[in-house]
Amino acid sequence: MKKVIVLVAAFGLTMVMAGTSMAQNIKIGIFDEQNVLALMPGIQKVDTLLNQYMTDSLNEQRDYAISEFKRKDSIFKADSAKMNSSMKSIMQRDLADQFAKLQNWQQYQNQMMQQKQGQLLQPFYDIIGKAFQEVMAEQKYNYVFKPDALLYAEKSEELTLRVLAKMKIPLPKEIQDQIKALGISTSGTSNPSPAKAPVKH
Repeated sequence: MKKVIVLVAAFGLTMVMAGTSMAQNIKIGIFDEQNVLALMPGIQKVDTLLNQYMTDSLNEQRDYAISEFKRKDSIFKADSAKMNSSMKSIMQRDLADQFAKLQNWQQYQNQMMQQKQGQLLQPFYDIIGKAFQEVMAEQKYNYVFKPDALLYAEKSEELTLRVLAKMKIPLPKEIQDQIKALGISTSGTSNPSPAKAPVKH
């Protein structure tokens, strides 16, 4: 019986030591790509392109939809008495669909703006993602969390400066000083071209 107790105790101690060793080897990082995105060259152009998209595309679509609804509604009112039931039903459904779209135009516009914003930001996210993956591979992080997803970690590192250093983009002097203060090396990495927002179609 004593041998069994000794074996169990030894096994438990081994597991505790193994767990402690594993915990000591875990490397946790914290990263928020939005902080990097705000410093990307050319990011200010996205708002300009979004405004142009609303003016040149969405507003024109809305004006055309209103014009078409009024035109078809006038035709229906003028000719509905001479239409057979089948044609009248088709036109009524068409008018109802167009009216519903106009009623929900703000929702449609918001969806299209979000889609366009995602399209414009994707080249920037691609560059950030590449630098992030390189930092992950070099520093061998086990886990990386967003700031709002990690409640507590005994020891964690903020990856933003490492990712910015890897990207080699123009940075404010205070951020450059923070990178130097941490002793982060920027040698031996390629210098990606500044991200350019895609041409508006």
